[in-house]
Amino acid sequence: MSTKLNPKFLRNQGYINGKWIDAKSGERFMVYNPADGIALTNVADMGADETKDAIAAAHAAFPAWAKRTAGERSKILRKWFELIVQNADDLAALLTAEQGKPITEARGEVIYGASFIEWFAEEAKRIYGDVIPSTGADRRFIVLKQPIGVVGAITPWNFPSAMITRKVAPALAAGCTAVVKPAEDTPLSALALAVLAEEAGIPPGVFNLIPTSTPAPVGEALTNDTRVRKISFTGSTAVGKILYQQAAQNITKVSLELGGNAPFLVFDDADIDAAVEGALASKYRNAGQTCVCANRFYVQDGIHNEFAQKLADKTAALIVGRGDAPGVQIGPLINAGAIAKVERLMGDAKAKGANIITGGGKHDQGDLYYTPTVITNVTADMEIANTEIFGPVSALRRFSTEEEAIALANDTPFGLAAYFFARDMGRVWRVMEGLESGIVAVNTGLFTSEVAPFGGVKQSGIGREGSKYGIEEYVEIKNVCLGGL
Repeated sequence: MSTKLNPKFLRNQGYINGKWIDAKSGERFMVYNPADGIALTNVADMGADETKDAIAAAHAAFPAWAKRTAGERSKILRKWFELIVQNADDLAALLTAEQGKPITEARGEVIYGASFIEWFAEEAKRIYGDVIPSTGADRRFIVLKQPIGVVGAITPWNFPSAMITRKVAPALAAGCTAVVKPAEDTPLSALALAVLAEEAGIPPGVFNLIPTSTPAPVGEALTNDTRVRKISFTGSTAVGKILYQQAAQNITKVSLELGGNAPFLVFDDADIDAAVEGALASKYRNAGQTCVCANRFYVQDGIHNEFAQKLADKTAALIVGRGDAPGVQIGPLINAGAIAKVERLMGDAKAKGANIITGGGKHDQGDLYYTPTVITNVTADMEIANTEIFGPVSALRRFSTEEEAIALANDTPFGLAAYFFARDMGRVWRVMEGLESGIVAVNTGLFTSEVAPFGGVKQSGIGREGSKYGIEEYVEIKNVCLGGL
């Protein structure tokens, strides 16, 4: 697989109303490769003014796009999907360059992201309404589902391709138009998607991109404008709360996919080797920088030591390096703030008595690399036991009973993903139903798919993405009463 960047996709302007444009201020910001700190390009640094222009373009494009048949929208989305798959290697190379994840993971993300476009291209033709049995002979009740309007989408840096397609594909399939603000660390993958969207025939104004180094004014412009009828955000709970408050001014519909603090439970009847493999898949994907990474490991007393040692042995064997280097499994963290957070959490854990089995410090590969780590003797007073780590650190605690494990798992304001390994079917059902989480993975460390709903409970968010439920977030339900019959 080539990791050389294709200049066709290395864009550095915003995309508004079908045109590639610079910021009105002329300002630009630099995008760096986290693997080595080398600048990739400087990008148009847009703000509230350009966001308003994009909203106006999306608002103007909405009626014509909404009136197209579902089949017409489906064909265009299908073409977009096909172009992404055809160019997956180039898109993956760009994603790795700006985000740092291993090239195999980057390509997997590109294909995963494309799967949402394919799925919702098909779902566009299945937005069914209803005819409700009448309460009177002179009337009929009909339920219509219609596109909500202009959608503002704000996406994160950890999955800069897939998080856009997971939002934009259902929006466009339903007949909505979109204004997207990609993360400031990773705007290039978004801009590359716009290149192919244009090539696929998505009309001007239907899909707009606003790169910026200062997200707040763009977010405010999206939430304050009455023409924007839906906000979809993936990111931190703190920022999600701000957007939720701002959107409330206009009673704008929101979908929020926020922070997680995923528990990973291993019971004494589990297949230990399978649990270790599941832990590796869940914890160390994207160097631990996913909202559904296993964050709090709880292992039953009887198997704790065996599981810990096997996990440590496998963790120590993970290959750390540049994402574009062959065989690499763990790339750099996204920026200096991310590495500082992991070091702070580890420093607190060490000071309070955590036992480091493997790793425990920065890797000699470079300033943004952290050695894959396993620690035990974690206690409730350690910050790492209660904070989303977003780094390659597995922090293990013991538990004695099933009831204790469920209570520990639920002792958090978050509820995005949860994992557990067990073989007793009674236990599987009890734990599955007892966990307060929007997603539960049983005997597996990987669960994401375009066909299944993704989203959390409690402070992990509102709404669902993917699956047949995902498109419901972008339609309004209209009750029509036909009288005088």
